[in-house]
Amino acid sequence: MMGLAAVCARVLHVYEIEGSRVMALSGVDLTIHSGEMVALVGPSGSGKSTLIALLAGLMRPSAGRITVGAYDIGRLSDAELSRLRGTEIGVVLQGSARNLLPYVSLYRNVWLAQRRAAATQGIELYDPEEILDLVGLHGLGRAKPGRLTAGQRQRAALAVGIAASPGLLLVDEPTSQLDAAGRADVLAALRAVNTKRDTTIVAVTHDVDFGSELGRVVTIRDGRVGAEGRDGQDFAVLAADGTVQLPPEVVEGLGPGALFLVDHDKFTVRLRPESGEEPDDDDQEES
Repeated sequence: MMGLAAVCARVLHVYEIEGSRVMALSGVDLTIHSGEMVALVGPSGSGKSTLIALLAGLMRPSAGRITVGAYDIGRLSDAELSRLRGTEIGVVLQGSARNLLPYVSLYRNVWLAQRRAAATQGIELYDPEEILDLVGLHGLGRAKPGRLTAGQRQRAALAVGIAASPGLLLVDEPTSQLDAAGRADVLAALRAVNTKRDTTIVAVTHDVDFGSELGRVVTIRDGRVGAEGRDGQDFAVLAADGTVQLPPEVVEGLGPGALFLVDHDKFTVRLRPESGEEPDDDDQEES
């Protein structure tokens, strides 16, 4: 299975909570290329987990379009989405216990996760022991989850997520409550899955340092893509409707409703306060 690309085009999602409508996502435009590793970061309630659930087909967008590979997620039936999650999309939920059966061995956990793919023509599966080796759990196939450390359990959850050799792996908070050693082991496991299987990986995380290790960091703020980090640099993102979210520290310093003059020369854009005074070098924003 080659890595699957994923595209979100003006995706909106609304929750109904106690008779009120809550906008979780308010126009997400995002392209994830085949074989990429992407971290979704942002404060609690920003829409990160909602976005990953939509990519998995666990929910349907209220508006907009999501495609994974050749599949239009919003147009698939529940049965088709279930089949997709059992073959081409791997999902690792937050908390390793939600992904593992405690009363069977790790080998059996992985084998059970392969059942749907095994019944699908054209899918070649790896032996569960090979999958456990890939995530750094060599020789632990007979162990049950309760005998493992927290970091080992999280890697076992990853093994279950990649059991069917998916082209896209979606992981929610893979380093939650792990120590530094466990975090490093999970990062190594994700990198191994990405490089040796060419699997596209999207991970939700509160750990910005961990996210930067994946290579591409997408910040979700107020239900939209607010910024991206690549190669140690932070970039503002131009949305499809022409809007750009300024960094939070700029918004806090100037206050909502502040007016700017926009000067642009080719691809350089400078924002100046409405007063017309030239800002200090530390105050001007360029993109």
